[in-house]
Amino acid sequence: MTLQTILVLASIGIFAGILSGFVGVGGGIIIVPGLVFLLGLTQHEAQGTSLFVLAMPVVWLGLMNYWKDGNVHWKYGLVIAITFFVGAYFGSKLSLKLSPSLVKFLFGILMALVSIKLIVSGYQSIVTNED
Repeated sequence: MTLQTILVLASIGIFAGILSGFVGVGGGIIIVPGLVFLLGLTQHEAQGTSLFVLAMPVVWLGLMNYWKDGNVHWKYGLVIAITFFVGAYFGSKLSLKLSPSLVKFLFGILMALVSIKLIVSGYQSIVTNED
């Protein structure tokens, strides 16, 4: 692994970590596109690598800050974690049966739809001063 690759990976990790702690995202939204566009991994390789990162205890410090401030709903989190575990198995099986290009396309559509929803919702909250 070259120094340049290490620096790109470290940059992806730092940026994903900051966004994860700041707004609760990182894996799919930062790591996957970063690995695809900056390092040339296939969509499947990027997704597998992102899941590897999620399997590590990388979010503990961010989680602890939210927990200390009373902002963790443990029961909801446990239900999501258990079902996420099962869903990840079936989702990965499905993804690996499809072409990487199709998965990339579907991933892009999902990110666009979520982005539009967040932009509209955030704008409406700003306009109506609902913070």
